[in-house]
Amino acid sequence: MRVTDGWSAELYRDAVRATEGVPSWAGTALEASSPGLLLLLGLLLALTGWSGLRRRDAAALAGALLAVGGTLAAYALSEAVKVVVDEERPCRATGVTDTLGACPPPGDWSFTSNHTTLAFGLATGLVLLRPRLAALALPLALAEALSRVLLGAHYPHDVVAGAALGSGITAATVLLLLPPATALLRRRPATGRAEGASLRVDSPAA
Repeated sequence: MRVTDGWSAELYRDAVRATEGVPSWAGTALEASSPGLLLLLGLLLALTGWSGLRRRDAAALAGALLAVGGTLAAYALSEAVKVVVDEERPCRATGVTDTLGACPPPGDWSFTSNHTTLAFGLATGLVLLRPRLAALALPLALAEALSRVLLGAHYPHDVVAGAALGSGITAATVLLLLPPATALLRRRPATGRAEGASLRVDSPAA
């Protein structure tokens, strides 16, 4: 499938035009920032889970594990959608070839954006578990989405769909499974404590 007109294609062309004249090193830096942003979001979520483990907070630990699981599930679904939709990358479909980033090879489909799906999945988990991190997590996820368009790898509608997919599946996973997962962790003996001790339960939004 090729998308050559409509609001998304026009916004894509405008975004690529906005990067004209940008030095090549800036494009290299933007490409490097894409996995870097995902790594940062992943580290923040890992630290949240580690903090829950140290404080014997069953809800925080269970929430972090569920957020990772929900994000991976969203990524898997995004890959499945790519195979079904077969949307050509905009750097080939629109005829715009002068992009900041290298155009992915043929067969590497565009819809939806995997990077954006992962970013918003991780960010949603962080927001649900530690709302005070929203001011950091959400801008990082938005920066990831924007970078995919500016690099020329995705249409705007690709990243919008990825954001909805990552956020929706991760939120549903955490909110629906947090009570049983917390109860399961509470039943496990805590390391270094007397037999029968358990993780305490605190609100994940604390």
